[in-house]
Amino acid sequence: MSEAFYSHARLYDLMFPGGGPAVDFYRGYANRQGGRVLELGCGTGHKLIPIASDGHPCVGVDFSSDMLAEAQRKANERGVAVEWVQGDMRAFDLGRTFDFVFITANSLLHLHDAEDLVSCFRSVRRHLAPGARFVFDVFNPSVRLLAEADGVRRTRESLSFMDPDRGNVSVDVAEIYDAPAQVTRGTWHLSTDSEPDFVVAPLEIRSIFPQELPLLVSLGGLRLVERFGDWSGRPFAVDTPLQLCICESA
Repeated sequence: MSEAFYSHARLYDLMFPGGGPAVDFYRGYANRQGGRVLELGCGTGHKLIPIASDGHPCVGVDFSSDMLAEAQRKANERGVAVEWVQGDMRAFDLGRTFDFVFITANSLLHLHDAEDLVSCFRSVRRHLAPGARFVFDVFNPSVRLLAEADGVRRTRESLSFMDPDRGNVSVDVAEIYDAPAQVTRGTWHLSTDSEPDFVVAPLEIRSIFPQELPLLVSLGGLRLVERFGDWSGRPFAVDTPLQLCICESA
């Protein structure tokens, strides 16, 4: 589950500050759908806090207590009420249903086994109110990019950030692709000039290929209604970066 990677919630927010079209999409969808909202793998609340600020009753579930503590701090800072729950998206029971459930930012891909993915979808289905929608986004795997994961440590300039306490932080990543498991196994290194590798953490992400995705959804008791290729709603195609999936109870 890559727990160590998410134990540095403040650094995570500096590296991935949120905002942008993904927030706009989920916020807009929640406003159109109305009612109660549940986010699984909510992290530090990048998406859920703006949705809650629109007046929706919101629940956020995450495996990491560190991420939830930062989410609570941010929600308090903005004067927004959200119920934060530590839990496992593979199997959960909140004792109520929701009108909109979502999993974003590839969080679903922390589940590596097909059985875990199906279990997650079945748990989601049990929490869907009549007429509810379940929406998630995962990347569209590129065989070429997966094949380039050769284990060599490389700097990702786009992820560098300024830490008020440490100064400029560079991010290096080394990845290999485990083809039988469909899992990219990476090690992330965060460094400053004076403090090299002050964080070294594994991050393992599954790939879900386009033809297996509807089958996994169906096995979980859901129906794939639409699949978009980007945040603008472009139809899914071979060259689109995302699989942005709209689902309902089957």
